[in-house]
Amino acid sequence: MAKTGTRVKALSAGLTDVGRKRNHNEDSFLVDEELQLFVVADGMGGHAGGGTASRLAVETIDREMRAARGAPDNPFSQTTPLQDSPLPEYLRSAVEKACFEIFKAAQEDPRLAGMGTTTIALCVHGEHALFAHVGDSRAYLVRGDLIQQISEDHSLVNEQIKAGMITPEEAKHSRYKNIITRSVGFEEEVQVDVMGIVSEPDDFYILCSDGLANLVDDKEIREVVHSVALAEAPKKLIELANERGGDDNITVIVVKTVTEG
Repeated sequence: MAKTGTRVKALSAGLTDVGRKRNHNEDSFLVDEELQLFVVADGMGGHAGGGTASRLAVETIDREMRAARGAPDNPFSQTTPLQDSPLPEYLRSAVEKACFEIFKAAQEDPRLAGMGTTTIALCVHGEHALFAHVGDSRAYLVRGDLIQQISEDHSLVNEQIKAGMITPEEAKHSRYKNIITRSVGFEEEVQVDVMGIVSEPDDFYILCSDGLANLVDDKEIREVVHSVALAEAPKKLIELANERGGDDNITVIVVKTVTEG
C-alpha cells in the first residue's frame, strides 16, 4: 500500500468502437496525458445531436481545465490534502460549462434540439484521482484483486434498484436500461457528482460508456486489465463487448498509475 503523499502519474490507453448494431458512433473520448485528464462522453439525440454533444463535452472540459492551469491561481500547482484541493471544483465547473455550451448549441440549431451526453471525467494530480460524473458512463477502480465502481449511474434502473423494485440482475435485462435521469446539455444546468480518492501506484482506472458496462461484468474487466498490456486493454474489452452482440457504441479508457519521478 502506498503511503499518503506518494505522487503518482497516469499512463493510459483509449479506444472507441461503433459496435455491431449502430451505423454511427455518438461516443467521444479525451486522453490528455499532459494534463493527466481523461474523459468519456456518450452522446444522445440522433446522428447529428449525439455526436455533437459528446464532442463538445470533451473539447470544453479540456479547454476549461487548460485555462485553469494558465490562471494566476493555477490549481495544478497546488499540493494540498484531498479535502482542501481546489481541483474538484474546477472539474465540476468544466462539466457545467460543457453543459451550457451544448445547450446553447442546441438552441441555435434545430437539428440539434434535445441533444445531451453522459460525461465521466478523471483528473490525476499528485496523489489524488478526481472524478466528475453525469449519466451512466462509468468509472471503475481496480486495486489488486478489488474492483469497485466509483461512479453511481444516473439511470432509471439504478433508481429502481435503490428503491428495491428490481434486482441488479433484472436491471441488466430491463427495457429501461438505457434511460438516464441526468445528462450534460439537455438542460442549461446540471448537477455534477464530484468524487476524489487517494491513489496508489499500480491502480487502474477504467472509464467506459454503457456499451461496455452492459455487456462485460466487473470481474472480467479486472481480469483483462491484469492480464494484458495497458495498450491492449481497451481493445480487448471492446472485443468482449462485441462478441456479446455489440449493441451500442463502446468506448474505453484504461489508466494506470505509477510512481512519479
